[in-house]
Amino acid sequence: MPKFAKAETQAKNVIKGLTKAQRIKSLGTARNYMQSIKTVANWSKDIGINGIQAMTIQQARMYLDYRAEIVGQKALDMERQAIQAMMQLNGKLQPKETLYRVKSCLDEIKRSRAYTTEQAKAISHRQTERNQLATQIAYAAGLRAHELLTLAKANERTPDKRPALDSKWQGRNGELYTVVGKGGLVRHVLIPNILAYQLEQQRLAQPITVVDREINYSQRYNIAGGKKWSDSFSKASNRTLLFSTGAHGLRHSYAQERMVELKCLGLKYETALETVSQEMGHFRKEITKVYLQ
Repeated sequence: MPKFAKAETQAKNVIKGLTKAQRIKSLGTARNYMQSIKTVANWSKDIGINGIQAMTIQQARMYLDYRAEIVGQKALDMERQAIQAMMQLNGKLQPKETLYRVKSCLDEIKRSRAYTTEQAKAISHRQTERNQLATQIAYAAGLRAHELLTLAKANERTPDKRPALDSKWQGRNGELYTVVGKGGLVRHVLIPNILAYQLEQQRLAQPITVVDREINYSQRYNIAGGKKWSDSFSKASNRTLLFSTGAHGLRHSYAQERMVELKCLGLKYETALETVSQEMGHFRKEITKVYLQ
């Protein structure tokens, strides 16, 4: 087992190096970078990176994508700048090379609204076959756009260790798959049997590598996902309903429907909230509350 230095120690070492190299011009920047690097270090430990200095550019992008659901653009940009400065100093980036600027989707999550079952079905019927199946699976399992590209049967990939209540998927039946979520977290998802059957009909002979928003994914099924699917969904929603709350609206639908189901099954509010947070892959009850608005 690798030994990990404390997040604060790692952050102090990074700030010390940046200060010595005259990459930090003020105490305010030093404080902001310090907090940002500590947060990065804690995430790195969670996914098994042996110290933040070992973080790759790809992993930095995964981290920023993970944080994009949790913090606003200003905070996300500060964290990107801190990682960027560290990587320019340790040679992972060239002196003037920059990291991809990830857009915070926190405002989008807050702005999106749930679709009803009838609305989601009507939208999917106005899409191509590949997009239609993707929409139905996203709605039924509460998936993010890029997660559709990462679907794998449960016996093909081991999920990361995360808290799991016995109430996960209580009241629902289906087949277990795994997806790669925000920040590279691999988790189980439950897909209804009929959709799982349709999905298996689209299985590729060999996985292919697809690129979505400059990140590589290994895709096993011939279904849509990522930005192309998200754009297709919004266009179909506008054609069908004359409005769109974005593909993220399907995750709102999942959260709200599952909360109703679990409370009807007798679960207390806080337990239901935690259950849904685990099923959706953000593991944060406060984020689930945003989806319930």
